[in-house]
Amino acid sequence: MEYLVEMKNMTMKFPGVVALNKVSFNLRPGEVHVLLGENGAGKSTLVKMLSGINKPTEGEIVIGGKTYSSLTPKESAENKIAIIYQELSVVDELTIAENLYVGKLPYKKLAGLKLVDYKYMNGEAKKYMDEIGLKKSPSTLVQDISISEKQQVEIAKALAAKARIIIMDEPTSSLSIEETEELFRIIRRLKENGIGIIYISHKLKEIKEIGDRVTVLKDGGYVDTKDVEDLEVEDLIPMMVGRKITGDHLGDREQIEKDNEVIFKVENLTRRDKTARNISFEVRKGEILGFGGLIGAGRSECMEGIFGAKPISSGKIYLRGREIKIKNTYSALKQGIAMVTENRRETGFFQNFNIWKETSVTTNLKKSKAGGLTGLLNEKAEREIAEEEVRTLNTKCSGVDQMTVNLSGGNQQKVIIGKWLAVDSDVFIFDEPTKGIDVGAKAEIYNIMREMANAGKAIIVVSSEMPELLKTCDRIIVFRNGEISGILNSEEATEEKIMFAAVAVD
Repeated sequence: MEYLVEMKNMTMKFPGVVALNKVSFNLRPGEVHVLLGENGAGKSTLVKMLSGINKPTEGEIVIGGKTYSSLTPKESAENKIAIIYQELSVVDELTIAENLYVGKLPYKKLAGLKLVDYKYMNGEAKKYMDEIGLKKSPSTLVQDISISEKQQVEIAKALAAKARIIIMDEPTSSLSIEETEELFRIIRRLKENGIGIIYISHKLKEIKEIGDRVTVLKDGGYVDTKDVEDLEVEDLIPMMVGRKITGDHLGDREQIEKDNEVIFKVENLTRRDKTARNISFEVRKGEILGFGGLIGAGRSECMEGIFGAKPISSGKIYLRGREIKIKNTYSALKQGIAMVTENRRETGFFQNFNIWKETSVTTNLKKSKAGGLTGLLNEKAEREIAEEEVRTLNTKCSGVDQMTVNLSGGNQQKVIIGKWLAVDSDVFIFDEPTKGIDVGAKAEIYNIMREMANAGKAIIVVSSEMPELLKTCDRIIVFRNGEISGILNSEEATEEKIMFAAVAVD
């Protein structure tokens, strides 16, 4: 069978690091070929060679009978290759239609003047938006839509480019169950039209549902390629990590007594924009409290209000029995609240900071005065803090001088978590803590959260993955339409009960 693309013996070397070592990969027309591996395994390095971002040290790429030693972004586009990155590349200041046609705007002539044909562009954009169920006007600014809708814009952009090869990097990481099902419907239609999909995902159940073949990478090397129909999900984990992941990875769970000290309490919190309304809950010593519900239900919006990132109109917040006033994120940090945000690229870390600077920034802010304007820096101490967190979280990096932005997605997340672990806070809010992280790293993070809870910290976990909530949390609060719709303890909670609370109509 003729392949849409063949990659032979692809090798990528950086100073002191071999990111990819003689990896071969191919894609057939009309198939979904899943690329699987832990963070840092080489998946992103491989697909960036196809998009023209990475120039391989060795190897060759064969497309349509033509052999390339490397591709430029222009050659990649000419070969009808489109990539949808996990970290969204939409331009917030442009409309949805302009994002779909950026760099190739349609023009018309009027009275001798060359003008953008917005009517035609919006009409064409609407066709692709309708295909994926994006119910917005094409003239809507991207900055005014949600993260999941931005993901849909990326998918529509690939469709508009009429790509023959589409690379999807964690495409469902910000999609609801319904949106994921719609995406899979679109993928199946694309397959029928002979389009090949390279699909990167850490959600192993998705692989069985949508994949045809799976290639596993580990530490920059090739492990194996298998037909998905011949595999069970459990077979993939040891291939990825070289070890079996067993148990629930929670560490030793201590019994949470009803008379345990209440560390953190929220009463009748309402955000000014009403995206979270009349929210009340408490977290006891040693407890991990989960927040579930569909995307857009108000979970993250509630946490943003608590952390001072967005204004609230009413409500009270208590820490160890004392009411605290949170005016902004700086005051939240100073008063003992830490937060790992959902979108690491936009709000999680500084693009121009290396690991030791990123890890120590929260510690410096907490020690500082006058709103963070004053305070002394100690590079030696900061490096020591960063090195300790790198060891604790098993972060894969060349050293604490490496730029955070150059790490894999999962290791970026570990740096973000590390900088909050370095601050001795009482309350830790984890919003989608393992988004885009492989199973091995998830197990480590789950253990860290449980150890923190057992040490007396109040842990809050917001997650769109119900199995994650069920295996990590002592209680689960379910959101629907900006309000609490159910509270389940670990003994009674099931995926069915969480979903019922999330979607049930009163």
